[in-house]
Amino acid sequence: MHSISVNRIIERYQLDKVYIPENIDDRTISVIEVYRPGLQLAGYLEGFKPERVQLFGRTEMNFLGTLSRTERLKKLEDYMHEDIPCIIISNSLPVFDEIVKAARIKRVPVLRTFETTSVFLAMLISYLNLELAERITIHGELLELYGVGILITGHSGVGKSETALELVKRGHRLIADDVVEIRKVSQTTLLGTAPEIIRHFMELRGVGIIDVKGLYGAGSVKDIDSIDLVINIERWDDNKKYDRIGVDEVYTEYLGIKIPSLTLPIMPGRNMPILMEVAAMDFRQKKMGYNAAKEMYERVNKKFGSTP
Repeated sequence: MHSISVNRIIERYQLDKVYIPENIDDRTISVIEVYRPGLQLAGYLEGFKPERVQLFGRTEMNFLGTLSRTERLKKLEDYMHEDIPCIIISNSLPVFDEIVKAARIKRVPVLRTFETTSVFLAMLISYLNLELAERITIHGELLELYGVGILITGHSGVGKSETALELVKRGHRLIADDVVEIRKVSQTTLLGTAPEIIRHFMELRGVGIIDVKGLYGAGSVKDIDSIDLVINIERWDDNKKYDRIGVDEVYTEYLGIKIPSLTLPIMPGRNMPILMEVAAMDFRQKKMGYNAAKEMYERVNKKFGSTP
């Protein structure tokens, strides 16, 4: 199971540190969901899951404000749990002393953001969904071509990096070279990125390591992108039958999600970067509802009365 430290959340969103326990460096978040503890503050603790980040908005703070100091402290002590990663208070609202007192007992960090509750909730869940997503690492290249995330796969030495470099020169953007980290952020969406230590670098046999961002500018790279189409490149095999029409849909599965894919064979005279650009544009056409292969089939069928 993946996790991120509470310190990363503090740094990313520039949160005010209302109370920070000594064990803050050991505090981690491993659950995507963020909890708003309305019923729990009222005393109903059945089904409460303390491993989630707790977010206090105006509703929670207004409720606590209706209680006496003694009752407020009692409710908060009953609610507070040592497994709570942190409590975040939105809207830069004033913090009751009783919140800090109860948090000290269980050593739970209390933080505060100037963002509204709904805005911060959306931002935090989106970030946690990405950082805590199920993931795998594969060998390949990931680029963005015309807004389409293209994952290039193939055996080592087949020319993936060289093809990717030519695509960068043609104005497209590199996300990952050689090592692609694939994250499942929903039941239908995969995102790809590169390990941070090698991000924006590329290995070329005979040349060595190059800094793509440094050579071609910030517009030539991107940190993360969706994986929309898989293109496998391989050496031409005379004994293998390659698709020449494109009617049949083929998929490659990663983390239980099927991604449209195709195979491009390499041989002298075939310009792989141009073929990949065409594949990306054709993919976009299909997403917009137009399939050239099916259109041609329909025309032939209409002309001759049968499918060839």
